[in-house]
Amino acid sequence: MKGIKHTLKRASILGAFFLCAFHLQAQGNILELLPGTDKLVYNEKTGAQRLIGNVNFRYQGNTMYCDSAHYYAKSKEVRAYGKVHINKNDTLNLFCDSLYYNGKTKYAKLWGHVRVRDREYKITTDSMDYDAKRGQGIYRNRGKIENIVNNEVLTSKVGYFYPDTKNFFFSGNVKYKSPQVTMTTDTLRYQYLQKKVYFYGPTKIKTKDADLSCERGWYQTETEEGVLQKNAQILSESKIITGDSLYHNPKKGLSIGKGNVFYKDTLDPFELRGNYLYKNDQSRKTYMTGKALCTYLMEKDTLFMHADTLFGFQDSLKQVTRVMAYRNAKFFKSNIQGKCDSLVYFRKDDFIELYKSPVVWSQNAELKGEFMKAYIKDSMVDRIEITEKSSAVMEIDSGQYYNQVAGKNMIAYFRNSELVKVDVKTNAQTVYFPEETTENDTVVEIKRSGMNRIYAGDLRIDLDSGEVTRVAYLDKPDAVFYPIEQINKEEQFIRNFSWNPALRPKSIQDMFKR
Repeated sequence: MKGIKHTLKRASILGAFFLCAFHLQAQGNILELLPGTDKLVYNEKTGAQRLIGNVNFRYQGNTMYCDSAHYYAKSKEVRAYGKVHINKNDTLNLFCDSLYYNGKTKYAKLWGHVRVRDREYKITTDSMDYDAKRGQGIYRNRGKIENIVNNEVLTSKVGYFYPDTKNFFFSGNVKYKSPQVTMTTDTLRYQYLQKKVYFYGPTKIKTKDADLSCERGWYQTETEEGVLQKNAQILSESKIITGDSLYHNPKKGLSIGKGNVFYKDTLDPFELRGNYLYKNDQSRKTYMTGKALCTYLMEKDTLFMHADTLFGFQDSLKQVTRVMAYRNAKFFKSNIQGKCDSLVYFRKDDFIELYKSPVVWSQNAELKGEFMKAYIKDSMVDRIEITEKSSAVMEIDSGQYYNQVAGKNMIAYFRNSELVKVDVKTNAQTVYFPEETTENDTVVEIKRSGMNRIYAGDLRIDLDSGEVTRVAYLDKPDAVFYPIEQINKEEQFIRNFSWNPALRPKSIQDMFKR
């Protein structure tokens, strides 16, 4: 019996005990055989010691129970069979049907109904390997991990455990579930101490308030914040955000997107596109930069707005009330286009304010001034108020002539997107080339016999297809008519005349040209 005990002392069998605690390391060679083992057998030929029936022994506070155990002193191998149970310091327990441990390589294998449990986690699988030198445990044929404290459950085909660093790595149909979130992915790494999950491959995350998807990124299970990368998408209530990379923090009401970002609220007719999005639900402010484009789906048309930076402002009902385009602003509708340094669209009153050298085009008309205010009615421009250095130029005869109106301030009225009337206040000036129509048999000939130039304090001009049909004035005008051959070149154009068709955005793509 003394020889057997001496041999068992050298066995290091309790290295297997440390598998339970994820510390499979030799701590000494003293083994205490506890009462209850039915039979001890020594095989001189194989050098194996065999413990049979109700086997239990202790090693530095770790206790092992099994039906039978074999120890090979020369190779330092241990095999345990039948209802294997290892307990470490009364805090961690391991159960399996059979166990193999190599004391030389510090490598262990467990088979059959493997269960590992401490005060927080329970691991269930059908087999497990543990490499003590690398501090790594592995299951390869599906496993389940349950957090007893907060009801986390994770299942996967393959699982790697790094207990020293509290890191876990899973692959193959990984599913994570807690009371707050469910997650499916191809590959997942979990830093338990930080409660941080990293995922690789197509991933779907579902929380109480949002559905998230991407192909890689990370998620913090306690704060619910995360970064989604590659084909990233967030569906939250009625909101949709997509992009190359998205930062999501619902507790702070914060969303940040980078690279090909798209944002839309299905309850609002506004959409945002660009390369960088910042959205703060608490302050109810949103801005987009980098080829920023705002799309406003109107009842009968669509308004597109572009600038270096786009800002959106919401009310307490989370409805967009105002859109501001800052620096190099442009807008585009099928029937009217414009550019300026900055503009603001006020949704409730349905008008656009244009700041700093604004230019607006509608059909063959170009309007300019220091400041403009464009009113929209039934998806169409109703009128434009122009302040300081106001002008309206209409191209006729393919650029051969221009009908022109100028003054300090003016109001331009539209019907079906066509400029039909202009009221000019203070220092009014108009230059136009009236049409003359003659009929000869079945031929209708249109020609221009001269040019009218009128100066007045105030003017009202009616137009049809860019042609002046009537001019009304309140005070005595200074009016001159020049025959075509006698036009005074110095009076052929209004003050500060310019015609800028190259600046006009003719498509959505044109809005991004400088």
